[in-house]
Parts: sequence; structure tokens; C-alpha cells
Amino acid sequence: MDVVIIPAYQPETKFSLLVEQVLECDRQVIVVDDGSGREYRDIFCGIQNLCTLLVHPQNWGKGAAIKTALAYIKRNFPDCRTIAVMDADGQHRAEDVGKVLKEARGHRNAMVLGVRLAGKNMPFKSRLGNGITRLVFSLVSGVKVSDTQTGLRAFDAELMEELLEVKGERYEYETNVLLHLARKRIPIREVEIATIYRDKENSTSHFRAVQDSVRIYKDIFKFALSSLSSFLLDYVLFSALIILFPHSGGWVLLCNVAARLVSAFYNYSMNCWFVFCAEKRIKTAVHYSALALGVLLANNLFLQVFIRKFRIQVHLAKLLTECLLFVISWLIQSLVIFRKEQIQDRCYHSERAKA
Repeated sequence: MDVVIIPAYQPETKFSLLVEQVLECDRQVIVVDDGSGREYRDIFCGIQNLCTLLVHPQNWGKGAAIKTALAYIKRNFPDCRTIAVMDADGQHRAEDVGKVLKEARGHRNAMVLGVRLAGKNMPFKSRLGNGITRLVFSLVSGVKVSDTQTGLRAFDAELMEELLEVKGERYEYETNVLLHLARKRIPIREVEIATIYRDKENSTSHFRAVQDSVRIYKDIFKFALSSLSSFLLDYVLFSALIILFPHSGGWVLLCNVAARLVSAFYNYSMNCWFVFCAEKRIKTAVHYSALALGVLLANNLFLQVFIRKFRIQVHLAKLLTECLLFVISWLIQSLVIFRKEQIQDRCYHSERAKA
């Protein structure tokens, strides 16, 4: 059995037509009214006999709506095999829902994305936002995804537990899902779908450019802040020590090692507490120590190469070295060290699912 989830917040009056089109293909449909308000009650009353309607008493966000529907499926649809999630703003066709569901049925261990081509039919702000998110996602996850912001996705019901554990209640949830799957090495597949927008401003979308972008990039910002503060500590200590000792290779090495040891302990503590929200465990500490040792060796190697081979001034060489190792460190920590140590979000209990 296939189930289609449609999170809806203040939908248009023709929303019922979308629900009817999806139902034509003999699928179960779950609509979540994410606190749209009394003025939208008639729209939802018009579909409550066609599908399963769940109601949030207030606007909790798209991620919360998806989790509410997943918790409901888990309790009430034991025969469900494949699940699709689509937007309520008319940007997805019923036939495209069928395409992603078919792909998901053929690849049980994967997340299937309905990807839109970023051409002339896509509004400029959507192309820009998708391009930035795509680039950032690729850098931090090591996985290339053509359309990170697509709301049309399909997956096997066995992935429900994974998706209920992912952090986020609003638009950041969808990006967090992709990051979570990349860390767990769960395949992400793509199916090309039609690019549909009502106008150039994409006025039907409830995406808030500033607030929701901050939510989406929050974890990346936190890692950058942790790394920046660690770098500043490292750089200040290194600069202070280099004043006291000669600039010969041996002394530069000792100053660099001392500064790295202090900043590495600080960085590990920050990443556990502030970035990845992971408990300080022996396994994590051992892995981080191994990474710190590798980074230290690479740090000194790059530093000496920049100074001796390329004749770069010592302070500039230190800056170049730290920038290069920033990307390497992020990838290893997010994909390996803290991948399984994430503190999981509280799952949505039956109280929310029944709201």
C-alpha cells in the first residue's frame, strides 16, 4: 500500500482538486492541517471525507507536520510499504508523485527525490536559494544532490524510524533529512519532475527567506563558529609563542604543536556541546583524538610546505593551512565521528499525532 503525505498550511481553495487527483491512483492520502486557522476550515472540511485529515492546533511547521503523519502511519497503516511527501501549493503533479513512488518501490533502501530543473521556469530567488543550498550540502556531506529543496520525496516505510529521529520542525527538517541520510550512507536517488510555479515570485510558497534559511544552515553556521573560534584561539597562541622563539623550522613546529593541542581540546568540547549535541563518550573522544593527530601532522606539513617551498610569510601560511583543514575536518566529523552520536530529537508522540 502506498501512502501520500500532504502537509498543508493555508492552502488555496482548489486544494481539494489536488487531493482528488492524487486519490485517483488508489493511494491512501494523509493531509495535515498545520494550524491554518478558522478561515481555512471550509477547505479542509471539503476533503475530510476523501482522506485522513490530521490537525495541528497551531502552526508547528512543515517538519512537524511530516512527523505527525509518519507517527500516524506507524500506528494505523501496518500494511504501508511506500510513502511519498508532496507540497500542497500545486507545484507537484499527481503523475510525478507516481514516478517517485515507482522509483522508491524499486529501490527499497533509498530516498527518492523529485528534482526540478533549475531553468527559466524556476523563479530567480528559488534558483539562487537552491544553488547555494546545493553547494553547501555537497561540501558538508560529500553527496551531490540536484535539488535539495524539493518537497516531493518517496521512500520505503522502513525508513520511518530514521525520519522520525531527524531534528527540525520547519523547513530545515527537509535539509536535515538529507544530511542524516548522507551520514548514515543511505542512498539518495533522483527522478526528474516538472517545474511548476504560479508566478515569478513563487507567491504560493510559505518559505520565509531569512528565518527559514537560518534554520536550514544553522548546523553549518554552528560548526563554522566553533571552527572559527578554535582557529582564533590557535592563531593567537601560535602568534604569541612565535614572538618568544626563533622562526626556525624546529621552533615553528613546537609553537604550532602547542597551539594545536590547546585549540583541539577546546574544539572537541565545543563540537560535542554546541554543534553536534553529542555526549562526550570514549569512542567519540578516541576518534576525535585520531583526527586531531592527523590534522596536526597535516597542519605542520602544509605549514612547512607553504613556508619553505612557496616562500609564504609565516602568518599567511598559517591562515592558508587552517582554511584548507577546515573543510577536511568538517567532512570527517560530520560523516564519521559524530554521525552516530547525534542526540535524537524527541519523537512525536501520540498526543501530537492525534491533535
